[in-house]
Parts: sequence; structure tokens; C-alpha cells
Amino acid sequence: MCGIVGIVSKSNVNQELYDALTVLQHRGQDAAGIVTFQDERFFLRKDNGLVRDVFRTRHMLRLAGNVGIGHVRYPTAGSSSSAEAQPFYVNSPYGITLAHNGNLTNTEEVANEIYRTDLRHINTNSDSEVLLNVFAHELHKLGKLVPTKDDVFAAVNAVHKRVKGAYAAIALITGYGIVAFRDPNGIRPACYGKRVSERGTEYMIASESVALSSLGFELVRDIQPGEAVYIETDGTLHTQQCAEKPVLNPCIFELVYFARPDSIIDGISVYKARLRMGDHLAEKIRRENPEHDIDVVMPIPDTSRTSAMQMALNLGIKYREGFMKNRYIGRTFIMPGQSERKKSVRQKLNPIELEFRGKNVMLVDDSIVRGTTCKEIVQMARDAGAKKVYFASAAPAVRYPNVYGIDMPAANELIAHGRTVEEVRTMIGADWLVYQDLDDLIECAREGNADIEKFDCSVFDGKYVTGDITDTYLQRLELLRSDTNKSQREKELMSAQVPLDLHNDE
Repeated sequence: MCGIVGIVSKSNVNQELYDALTVLQHRGQDAAGIVTFQDERFFLRKDNGLVRDVFRTRHMLRLAGNVGIGHVRYPTAGSSSSAEAQPFYVNSPYGITLAHNGNLTNTEEVANEIYRTDLRHINTNSDSEVLLNVFAHELHKLGKLVPTKDDVFAAVNAVHKRVKGAYAAIALITGYGIVAFRDPNGIRPACYGKRVSERGTEYMIASESVALSSLGFELVRDIQPGEAVYIETDGTLHTQQCAEKPVLNPCIFELVYFARPDSIIDGISVYKARLRMGDHLAEKIRRENPEHDIDVVMPIPDTSRTSAMQMALNLGIKYREGFMKNRYIGRTFIMPGQSERKKSVRQKLNPIELEFRGKNVMLVDDSIVRGTTCKEIVQMARDAGAKKVYFASAAPAVRYPNVYGIDMPAANELIAHGRTVEEVRTMIGADWLVYQDLDDLIECAREGNADIEKFDCSVFDGKYVTGDITDTYLQRLELLRSDTNKSQREKELMSAQVPLDLHNDE
């Protein structure tokens, strides 16, 4: 999962791009990058690390220009190489740089086409570089010295025909403007907004609406599936549908975990969707165990707080904050290795013992993926004196890997894959385990936007909306994503690293 942003302004955009990336930091903590444009030149800074660590004053001063894009990344294939930090750049045609959120499902096939037919070179293992080269090649084929909006839209249309999977992307074309586009299923989110002042109208594109509102931009709307939005450097806005059969199938896991609660995604308030998840969990608890003996409901901070609060209110049970979070530890879900994730749980959370002692505690989390975190937390609750420890997941059981840009691990590393609820309960050490029903989760999301007929729920039901996912593809993905193979690749990468140049001020 990644975060993307682009701004066309009437003044320098470096600080606002930085601020927007800090707001989107939850979408990726592995690397960050910003590129701006001024006087026919790109100015780029990108590296591994959090936004606050990648950009220093000397870097910000060099990022000159009124147009720019930014990116925060986490590695879906487990690589932490700075070579795969975005945005990526190609010099032909015009000079184009691109930032991408999602995952292409036919990367290998298209990369081969790029080399053999398009005569272009791919320098990394990133599908984002593949996407950039496809867009650049299709724009180059038109043979225009000065591209028009119709040329840009024609190139996006050709991209949709060549690549498959999930992609929300922003590209900066030297001297002309930025173009953002979304895959024909609208799996990954993207929206745009405007800000009107005495200087004129300025535009911003971002993964989530919270990035717009935090910078004073008014949300105009979400970019539609298959649609492209082209903003020229003078602020002229153009939009066009570029896919033949677009249909909105957004990723429902955005609402469960990834998105910030103060965002609006595809017309759905993330906060309200999570409130509804809490209500539905409460109703399921009543159905399964009307004589329950829950004394207190506690969230596992932060993502589950909204659902847990509403569950407690619905059940008429006390809500308490039982865990204090160290906010300087990253999100364990997106850490690259199992040992690092396990180690960080107790570093990140510390129980308030008086809230647990002698009580039957219902812990609420947004989801259960590997089971590493919740197993540790259940034991922490017992160590703090809880009499019984119950566990509720605001999402259904995660049984299948994600292929659209979320680093859900290999299927055999998902705790619920091939197991019953009772087996999972035993493995995490809880006295009772409650999962959200998938139909209820879909209802929680659809209530926010009744026009959405179908969501991508593949991690729960194994149904992949692009229709091109085979067992062979999933087997290859498992080889890439297993923690064992990730660790091996990291060791190989480290052994091949060039010694650090301490005199390099970049």
C-alpha cells in the first residue's frame, strides 16, 4: 500500500507536498519521495525512511516549482531497497515522472513487451516502473512535439488496455502538467480537490481526502474508475473517461484498516463505516451469546478504536483504553519480516493493569491477518490480570492473499487460511473469538454509497475482481511474499550494498 499526491499551484509546492505526505504516512513507512518542476527541469528527492527523515531543509530548498508530485511507499514484495523508492523517471518523451499505488497483476508479461517491443529498459523490480514505461511509450507513439489533452487521454486509454490489476497513479509531464488515473475497477482510491484564492484556482490530487482538507483544499470528487484527470501547469483542468467498461469495485480493506477515519473514499465516510462495523459486531455477539459476561470492551489502538467504541455503546458495556501505544513504532502490519513484527508488538503496546485485573475483557481489532499481533496481545491481557480474554475482529477472517497492492502474506502464513474459527481461537489463545460476517461488512460499506454494487473482498472470499488471477499466479506470489524468502532477499541485498559515503549530503 502506498500514498500518492500531486499539486498544481500558484506558488511553490514543496512544503505542501511534504505536509500532504505526512498526512498520508500511514499508507507507507518504507520510503518517501517528492519531485517538482521549474524552468524545464525536474527536482527530485527520494530515499528510504519516514517523510520527516527523508527531507531535510537542504532538500526542501532544492525542490523548486509550482507543480509537483509525491509518494510514500511500503514494499509489497518485501524489498526495502531505496532503488524502488518513488517517483520513477524516464526522459522520453518530454521527461515524465510517476508515482503509483497498487499492484499490476501482469507485470512480467508487460515488462517483457516493454523490452522486446517497446525497446525500453526496466531498471528495478517495481511494477510502478513498468506502469510508467507503458504510459511513456504510448504517449511517445503519438509523435507530438507538444502533447494535447486528447493525446494524454489516448495514452491513458492505451495503458488500460495493456496493464491489469490495481493502480492509482499520478504522472508529471515536464512543462505540461500532471495527469492522474485510476484502474477500470477503481480498486485503489484517488480523489481531487480545489482551492480558490486571489491568486486563482489551485488543484490537488491525493489517495485520501484527508490530505486535501488538511491543506485547505475542497474535495471535488473521487476520480472514477478508468478516468483520467489532467491539470495543465497553468491550472486548466480536464477530465475524461478512458476505459471501455469501467465499474467501481473498490477495495473494502481500505475501510477496515488502511484509510484514516477522517477520510471520505468513494463517497463513504471511513469513520461512519467503522461505527457501523461496531454495531454489526454487537448484534452478532447478541446472536451468538445473549448471556455473555463481558465486563469491558477495549480497542487495540488505533484503527479499531471507532468500531470498539460503537460496539460498547450498542451493548451497554463499559469502554476503556486498556493499552497505551508508543507512537514512535511503525504499523506492525506493514513491517517486512515476521521477527520484526513480533518484536515490535510489546514495544508498541503497554497494558494498564488496573483496567484488566479480574475482568472479562473483550478486545477489538480491525482484522486478524497473521495472528502474530493478536496472540501477543491476548497474552499481555492475561499477564495484566484479565480473568477471561475475548477477541473480536471488525473484519471477516482473512483467508486469501491480496494481489492488488496490500502485502497480505503467503496463504499458508495467514492464520485463518484453511482453519475454522475455533482453530484460530485456540491458536491466538482467546477464550472466545468473534469475526464480522462478510455480508455485514459489505452492508457497512454500501450504506455509505448505495451506488457501489460490488467491492473487492478477495482477502475474505478469494474472488479477485480483475478475473485474471490463477493458481499459478498465486503460487508465484507465495514464493515472493513468504517471510522466509523475504529474509533471504534482504540478506542478498545487504551483501550487495555499496559502502555508505559519509560525505554525500544527499
